[in-house]
Amino acid sequence: MTNKSFSSVIIIFTAFLFSNCTPTKKLTAIIPTIAPSAMKEFRAAWVATVANINWPSKPGLSTQQQKQEAVDLLDFLQKHNFNAVILQVRPQADALYKSDIEPWSYYLTGEQGKAPDPYYDPLEFWTKEAHDRGLELHVWLNPYRAYHPKGGNISDQSIIKTNPNLVVYLKEGYWWMDPSQKEVQDRTTNVVIDLVKRYDIDGVHFDDYFYPYPEYNLKEDFPDSASYAAYKNGGGKLSKGDWRRKSVNDLIERIYKEMKATKPYVKFGLSPFGIWRPGYPESVGGFDQYETLYADAKLWLNKGWIDYFTPQIYWPIKRYSQSFPVLLGWWNGENTKQRHLWPGISVGRDTSARSVDETINQIMIARGMLPKSKGVVHWSISSDIKNPNLVKALDAGPYKEAALVPASPWLDKSIPEAPEVSITKSVDSLQISWTHHNAASVFRWVIYYRYGNMWSYKILNRNDRFLQINLKGGTDKAPLELNRIAVSAVSRTGNESKLTEMEIK
Repeated sequence: MTNKSFSSVIIIFTAFLFSNCTPTKKLTAIIPTIAPSAMKEFRAAWVATVANINWPSKPGLSTQQQKQEAVDLLDFLQKHNFNAVILQVRPQADALYKSDIEPWSYYLTGEQGKAPDPYYDPLEFWTKEAHDRGLELHVWLNPYRAYHPKGGNISDQSIIKTNPNLVVYLKEGYWWMDPSQKEVQDRTTNVVIDLVKRYDIDGVHFDDYFYPYPEYNLKEDFPDSASYAAYKNGGGKLSKGDWRRKSVNDLIERIYKEMKATKPYVKFGLSPFGIWRPGYPESVGGFDQYETLYADAKLWLNKGWIDYFTPQIYWPIKRYSQSFPVLLGWWNGENTKQRHLWPGISVGRDTSARSVDETINQIMIARGMLPKSKGVVHWSISSDIKNPNLVKALDAGPYKEAALVPASPWLDKSIPEAPEVSITKSVDSLQISWTHHNAASVFRWVIYYRYGNMWSYKILNRNDRFLQINLKGGTDKAPLELNRIAVSAVSRTGNESKLTEMEIK
């Protein structure tokens, strides 16, 4: 075949090929849409009342001043996409709420046993205001501290006066309840259950103060020799260390079980010292809480006597013997019951880029190491508020979008029903409205909306019932049309309903 003949065949074949195509159609890439899903991450801050560290700013403020300070703190958390607050309500065997068991706190009114005037219940106020802002409210209690040196005069209502047989004096000016005493265990348990029964709280929280730090008694042994002698005389066989640990273990297990028998959905959280024992893992050195605070925090996590575990890992990433990721990885390995592991992080007030980066990096490390239940707790809220550079970095980075608290399936697997949704379209916007037949059981709402192929979302709070959004998104150069919306309901335990979806034409 000549070259000319070959060329003719090619031309004829090409003409035949194109004659069987439809020239008006174009091949376009199919871009898959991203399924709508809101971020799940626990974002909490501690609010300490002992020594008026965070709230109220000093004892004896007026009721209105106390309320305004509380609102300012809650507004800050809401504005910066936190979703939980951990409020200290029992700093020294007292109460920042109405209690028939323990006296009003000195840190509230400047006089132990004196109620706020004009009267209000601070915990009721905090709980309602937190929930209206989409924040969980966890109450934080010290299980054994009876008096802090900055706690004002010891009143006649103090446990030190009413039950002197239950407390011991420590040489740095503290008074401490004896954890081995059954009456002490009964009292702390009764305080917890009273709170769970009477208040609409989301969690109960203990920190790292079990048996006291050695410095509180000038590094002398805890003065419970009489209690231990009574135990031995009664036939007890445990060493003093094991006996002390058993006293704390018994309290933790008892509180967890009694809370679940009272209101199963209320979470129990523990925030122990960040190191269990030196050598666990191998590179870790430092304070031994097992041997010194008599807190077997590993056991509590192994047994699942908690719903969330917040070890205070207050060291930087590069600290070899107390490295944040190394310790977090070790605690994660001990989380045999797959509870929430939300580490406590120390937020420095140093506004340098290095300090800010440390905090942001710790949040991101926790996300990467614990992808199934992300979250951290900030110590403390004042450190966040007083560090504008950190707040700016949080807003631009990990907390740019709002997040739901991760669900706790071992507490509640029930999924709320989907809401009923209606829309009203105007020239340039769309109003999305929704109702629910059991709205009282819904804690938050998630509104998803899609421009082009990309979903976005907003998380709204329990009292919200509508949202107005633009019909056009994207940029001026690349505008996108709103084409779909969806709404879900979220329960108190973080379970999200199926989506009620609507196409926008």
